[in-house]
Amino acid sequence: MSSRTLLSGLAAATLLLGACGGEKVATYKVPKEKDPEPPAAAAGAGTQAEPAPGASMADTSVPTAAGADLAWEAPAAWKAKPASAMRKGSYAVPGDGGDAELSVTAFPGDVGGELANVNRWRGQVGLAPLRAEELDPAVSRLEANGLSFTIVELFPPGDPGAKAIVGAIVPFGGSTWFFKLMGPGGAVKAAKAAFIEFLHTVRAP
Repeated sequence: MSSRTLLSGLAAATLLLGACGGEKVATYKVPKEKDPEPPAAAAGAGTQAEPAPGASMADTSVPTAAGADLAWEAPAAWKAKPASAMRKGSYAVPGDGGDAELSVTAFPGDVGGELANVNRWRGQVGLAPLRAEELDPAVSRLEANGLSFTIVELFPPGDPGAKAIVGAIVPFGGSTWFFKLMGPGGAVKAAKAAFIEFLHTVRAP
């Protein structure tokens, strides 16, 4: 290679490096995204005791959100179902036109008050909400075992197979317990007497 060719190559390389020297390569560190946190368990979640083998009644005791206990005896014909994070107890209740379902839940405080809870159930069966002055005539009250039960009967007019509710609201130990029998109107109506008898077995420790 001649000296002239070598010098020409060096000059070209110098110009190329000078042209690129103004640009800097920057690197950035991107933090890894965290997986979303699982939702917290519902307040007052508990477990349901299994029915005693061979017993005519299933004795169940569960903690409320505040830590106190209620217990009850369910009729042998009611089939206990696994409890969930939101339920203290659950039963399939046989009746006319299909099975109804009894759910037992408990939450801290008054959960919005009696009127709000009655109207929530009314909405679940397609009924219009009540005004405050309409509440007392629409419910019945029961005192048993030192507990106060507000009993709600919701049977929409028309189709007897439409969804219906017979339920009870029970304040206890700083929490509110809900016993709700829900299903086809015929099944709920057939199980209503047994449900009222069941409420008489609900008791504090």
